[in-house]
Amino acid sequence: MTTANAAMLEKINSGQGFIAALDQSGGSTPKALKGYGIGDDAFSSDEEMFALIHAMRSRIVTSPCFDGAKVIGAILFERTMDGEAGGKPVPELLWERGVVPFLKVDKGLEAEADGVQLMKPNPDLDALCERALAKGIFGTKMRSVVNLANAAGIKAIVEQQFAEAKRIAAHGLVPIIEPEVNIKSAERDAADRLLLKEITAALESWDGAPVMLKLSIPAEANLFAPLVAHAKVLRVVALSGGFSRADACAELARNPGMIASFSRALLEDLRASMSDDEFDASLRGAIEEIHAASVA
Repeated sequence: MTTANAAMLEKINSGQGFIAALDQSGGSTPKALKGYGIGDDAFSSDEEMFALIHAMRSRIVTSPCFDGAKVIGAILFERTMDGEAGGKPVPELLWERGVVPFLKVDKGLEAEADGVQLMKPNPDLDALCERALAKGIFGTKMRSVVNLANAAGIKAIVEQQFAEAKRIAAHGLVPIIEPEVNIKSAERDAADRLLLKEITAALESWDGAPVMLKLSIPAEANLFAPLVAHAKVLRVVALSGGFSRADACAELARNPGMIASFSRALLEDLRASMSDDEFDASLRGAIEEIHAASVA
C-alpha cells in the first residue's frame, strides 16, 4: 500500500466527518443544474451541460470551507475525475485539502424486476478502475435500487454488488456498495430487514479487504448497527434518498456510527447566481449541519 493510500485509509476509517456525493451522471445532471438555478434552456448539447455541472462542482471543491476538517471524502463522476479545478486535476486538489477521492463506476440501472433495479452490465469496469488508480482515486461507488421487499430481488442485488466489488477490490480500490432502498416504498422497513440479512450473509463469505456500504437511512433507527460494527466493513455511509437536508440530518442523527454521503441535501441551497461570499456561506452552513448529524 502506498503512503497516500495508507493515509486515505486512515482518514476514512477514523475521520470525524462525512462524504460529499458530487457524482450526478448524465441522467441526473439536468435536475441537479435546475436545482442550482440553471434551466434546460442554458445548454443545447451534452458537452455544454457537462461544462456547466463541472463549473458548479469546481466552485464547490475550491470553496474555502470544502476541506478535510469536516468533509472526509468526495464521490466524483467520471468526467469530474478527468477534469481540473483550481488549475489541478480534481482528485489531486481534493487530497491536498484532506478529502479522499472516490469514483462512481456504475453505468446506470436496469428496468425493475422482482421489485428491484439491478445495475447495467459494466464490461469496461476493469479498465476504468486502472484509470482511476492512476489518477489517485481511493475507492469506487456503484448504486442499485430496492423498491419492494422482494426476497429474490434483494438477494440478486446483493449478489451483483458483491461480485462487482470483488472485481474492484482486485485493483486495490475500496468499493462502496450501494443498494438503495426507496424511502417512499410502502415496504421500506421489510426491505431494510431483508437487505440487512443478505448483506450480512455476503460479508460472511467476503475474503478481501474491508468494503464500505452506502445505505438508505433505515426506517427503524439503529437497524444497521451490526453492519457499522462489522469487522469487514470500513464505514457505513447514508444517502439522503429524497429527504430534505433537515429531515435527512434528523434521521441520520438517530443512527450512531453511520455518516452522511449526501448529494442533493448538500447542494439544495446553492445557486449559480450567488456571489462567492454568499455561495461559501451557504455551503459552509450545509457542511456544518451535515457534519453535526454525522458525528452525533
